[in-house]
Amino acid sequence: MTDDNAANVRAIMDANRYMVLSTADASGLPWVSPVWFATVDHRRFFWVSDPDARHSRNLAARPQLAIVIFDSTVVPGDAAPVYMSAVAEEVPGSELDEGLGIFAKGSEAQGLRVWTHDDVQPPALHRLYRATASEHFLLRDDRDVRVPVSLP
Repeated sequence: MTDDNAANVRAIMDANRYMVLSTADASGLPWVSPVWFATVDHRRFFWVSDPDARHSRNLAARPQLAIVIFDSTVVPGDAAPVYMSAVAEEVPGSELDEGLGIFAKGSEAQGLRVWTHDDVQPPALHRLYRATASEHFLLRDDRDVRVPVSLP
């Protein structure tokens, strides 16, 4: 682990807008979903989804997930993915202000609309979700081996 690795992890996250969630239902059947995300600390990731979407239902049953963020526009071999282990949940009402603030900051930076409480609470179609990463990894340059990275 080096400071360069931590800087690389942050740079990859900051340069990309989509992350891929790897979830599983209660029986263990896997599912992957790309979602647009916002973060300010590279540990907590916010997105909006329909609670009836398959990945949302999976997270309700099994909150553990894996996440990968990478630039899909580069040539094969240059993707430099960041892998994470995390736990996710629908953001509770008492924490919506903070979560929506982070999501709004990311949305505004991308020229997107700002989501409000009315957009993520019943009867609205979407809810705000948060994944909290417990581990971050990069791949070694010479083979497919994950290297743990500590973010200060």
